[in-house]
Amino acid sequence: MPEDQRYVGAREAARLLGVKPATLYAYVSRGLLESAPGEGGRARRYRLADVERLRAEGRRAGTAPALRWGEPVLDSGVTAMAQDGPLYRGRPALALARDGVSFEAVAELLWTGTLPPQRPVWPDDGPDLAPLASLVPPGAPPAAIHALVVAGLAPRDPGRFDLRPEAVLERARRLIRTLAASLACLHGGAARARGLRAARRAASVAGAAACALGVEPRPRTLAALDRTLVLLADHELNVSTFAARVAASARADPYAALLTGLAALSGPRHGAASDRVEALLVELESTGDAARVVHERERRGELVPGFGHPFYDEGDPRATLLLETARELGGRARAAASLFDLVEAMRAAGKQPPNVDAALVALRAALGLPRGAAAGLFAVGRAAGWFAHVLEQYGSPSLLRPRARYVVEGGGAEPA
Repeated sequence: MPEDQRYVGAREAARLLGVKPATLYAYVSRGLLESAPGEGGRARRYRLADVERLRAEGRRAGTAPALRWGEPVLDSGVTAMAQDGPLYRGRPALALARDGVSFEAVAELLWTGTLPPQRPVWPDDGPDLAPLASLVPPGAPPAAIHALVVAGLAPRDPGRFDLRPEAVLERARRLIRTLAASLACLHGGAARARGLRAARRAASVAGAAACALGVEPRPRTLAALDRTLVLLADHELNVSTFAARVAASARADPYAALLTGLAALSGPRHGAASDRVEALLVELESTGDAARVVHERERRGELVPGFGHPFYDEGDPRATLLLETARELGGRARAAASLFDLVEAMRAAGKQPPNVDAALVALRAALGLPRGAAAGLFAVGRAAGWFAHVLEQYGSPSLLRPRARYVVEGGGAEPA
């Protein structure tokens, strides 16, 4: 067989590169390495010549992969990553979600290490968001809404520079409820005003999100939203969490750290990935042929958004549970059904399984929430993890300031 047609499996490719399988999959998601479907199954294979090329590039650069996806860079006691889902302070996130533990209780677990036996009561005396909401133009994405609201509230809180844990947590609870309430700005006019008022009266973050998004806060809806927020609460050092920790290491106040996380989350390769799934959903609904959409993407050499995850070898377990929830709630809804068809078409084509972004959009569709709600819910849930890591970073004397390896023009490292 010609050298450029020889393939190796994931285990051998990872061995040759000297990385973990999760890092190998990250190389694929970043476009550093291509994979091809194996015969008769989902296992991926890799062109040996491409693996050798990547290994040679790493040797020439003398690169220590400290900041590459999958390689630890600092110690943390918040979340451990496992193939069957993250563990929040040692407790499996999927078990917490399945058992119906409230989002507020899980947030307190992440912050303090103790899981309250019942849903904690968070203050509902947040600010009137109507003046800030009036600045939000129609059609603004959740990332822009959240950034405007948080930036607008920060100057009104002169005590925000108090970095004691109890002071930070007081603000964290109010700010997360505020993020949920501000989702009402996805609507316009009277619907926006009604959503803002109802969200302030809601008894929980899930209730605030439901009211803000314009759906009745029925028990099944609230349970599904609680489950969603719990599954999204933390995922170790993802891009937005690391960004928030960097800001916290400089002793930026909690509002600034939250804004930093929101800014990173807004990128299409992170929290806004669900927006790409939403765009794909429009295509699916117009063609009605999920298999054709998959094959056309493959023909054009394009990835299907919402599928594959660089850490989970056998698929994102959070997505499995969210898709299960979406099927129970409203799997027959047209948009949700289209996404389920896509999941099946990807499976039939031997492609990667869905990740949390596709599942989140399916749940959004099953609940009848407006477009954009998936990305907004992601931010509300992940804020709990951001504040957990921010608190941990405030307790560290370290300033997160990595060094760069200077290279001369042309790509080679400058000789000593």
